[in-house]
Amino acid sequence: MEALRVQVLAEKGETSVPSQYIQPPENRPQRQNPNPNANANVKGVIPVIDLSSRTNNLLDELKKACKEWGAFQVINHRVPIGLLDDMRRVGRTFFEERSMEEKLRYSCDSASPASEGYGSRMLVASNDTVLDWRDYFDHHTLPLSRRDPSNWLESPADYRKVVAEYSEHMKALAQELLGLVSESLGLTCQCIENVVGEFYQNITISYYPPCPQPELTLGLQSHSDMGAITLLIQDDVGGLEVFNNGEWVTVNPTSNAICVILADQTEIITNGEYRSAEHRAVTNAGRARLSVATFHDPAKTRQISPAFHPPKYRPVIYGDYVSSWYTKGPEGKRNLDALLI
Repeated sequence: MEALRVQVLAEKGETSVPSQYIQPPENRPQRQNPNPNANANVKGVIPVIDLSSRTNNLLDELKKACKEWGAFQVINHRVPIGLLDDMRRVGRTFFEERSMEEKLRYSCDSASPASEGYGSRMLVASNDTVLDWRDYFDHHTLPLSRRDPSNWLESPADYRKVVAEYSEHMKALAQELLGLVSESLGLTCQCIENVVGEFYQNITISYYPPCPQPELTLGLQSHSDMGAITLLIQDDVGGLEVFNNGEWVTVNPTSNAICVILADQTEIITNGEYRSAEHRAVTNAGRARLSVATFHDPAKTRQISPAFHPPKYRPVIYGDYVSSWYTKGPEGKRNLDALLI
């Protein structure tokens, strides 16, 4: 059954959330991050890497970030700052300025995790799974053979142009970053991208309405991404957290930065030298939050295996991995751990 749009629930002005959105005690954000000053420690701040620094220090910084965090922010990435702002603008226009009747014209098939459009689907379609406090709009952007802009919004007038331009810049940045990741391990620049193959790219705009009980809910449950690499931008509200050294660490919003999240297939290819980042989104009572995640995945028929020997992970067909992920649920990184030899 299609979940009720979270934005509709939020606009009702209720003082409590429906029971299906209440996380079990062990998953609630206040219990998981009891120290409000954790981020004040320099060791608890996600790395920021300047891509304009073409020195050995860049590869050293990247290696440290990939080994210790599996996530980092990049600045001076050559993606036009105005394009980042435009992507946030067109997304917010849809969620905040369009009627629900108009939004539902783009409603996607809740029975399929791969459907394109407007939805509120939880990560796993199960009757006993707690729902995320999130609405989203998903776009199939690459390869071009699966791109159909008629499925995208017609307004604002520049919506489709912005999404298409953003797609190309994110692809180029993903290729550059995977090249640097490969080089930082002593591999050829194209090594990881060659294993991944042609990118299957999705752009997902997520909208997290204000929540009357943020201490009981999550905007997005804890998980690591399935594919190769995810590039994410936030607005100024913040809410993205990365799990590191037993603590949930907030990724502080920086308007000009892009957050890089290594995904499970990259951990497999690097044979565990680099980790995929376990992350989640928390909610807040005061302001709606918007983020845009761009996923770069292998084709479903692609076999992924480690580039080093002896291998620590069994080879896997990516489509089989996706099926397992949606069937079992993420629960952190248990699907990746199941491949360990």
